[in-house]
Amino acid sequence: MTITNSQTGTNVHEISDGIYRINTPVVFEGGAGFSFNQYLIVDDVPLLFHTGPRKMFPLVREAVSSVLQVERLSYIAFSHVEADECGSLNEWLAVAPQSMPLCGTVAALVSVEDLADRSPRALADDEMLSLGQHRVRWFDAPHLPHAWECGFLMEERTRTLLCGDLFTQGGTDLPPITESDILGPSEAFRHRMDYFSHTKNARVMLERLASAEPTTLACMHGSAWHGDGAKLLRALANELS
Repeated sequence: MTITNSQTGTNVHEISDGIYRINTPVVFEGGAGFSFNQYLIVDDVPLLFHTGPRKMFPLVREAVSSVLQVERLSYIAFSHVEADECGSLNEWLAVAPQSMPLCGTVAALVSVEDLADRSPRALADDEMLSLGQHRVRWFDAPHLPHAWECGFLMEERTRTLLCGDLFTQGGTDLPPITESDILGPSEAFRHRMDYFSHTKNARVMLERLASAEPTTLACMHGSAWHGDGAKLLRALANELS
């Protein structure tokens, strides 16, 4: 793990071949800790998944630049429209002049065509996109856990699922990637702050993600996780039902 900002503790760690977790721990008033993660896929066509909040942009830019020149970024991707997902989207488009937003078709239609300074590349459900050695596949996942436009990217070669707000874990003193239980901590967090929409289609969508057989889950908050992703996603479906 490389610390890129000693004041905030922002750090970078390679969780899969060519896929880097950028993490910034935050302690809120009252002592509660939380973390914000972005994921950088380094390839011929580099991709950043999640931008981080707008006010965190300088920290994330500093971290990305420790791995590659930010001007090389081609895609600024995210799961759904929310500040920590795409709050600094236009800042990234400004510093990476060849880049474009990457999102699902619903997000492009209802928000991103208007919010972004450049038109997005909209991915249809199950559409594949080559980045060079890596290939990402888009899964529509409306309201899982929230937002009509929600979706996820799966990197096929490394079996890494960029799973957004699924398996959110509180706290800041967490390893970059773990094989320990994250379902228990994430469910405890969900029960305290119920941020799920509880869509009736959750089990079907989670089964579809499980069928892709991910071996790394790139969570937006907390540790990334390595192991039998299909089993863990089905366990989450059981908890939600």
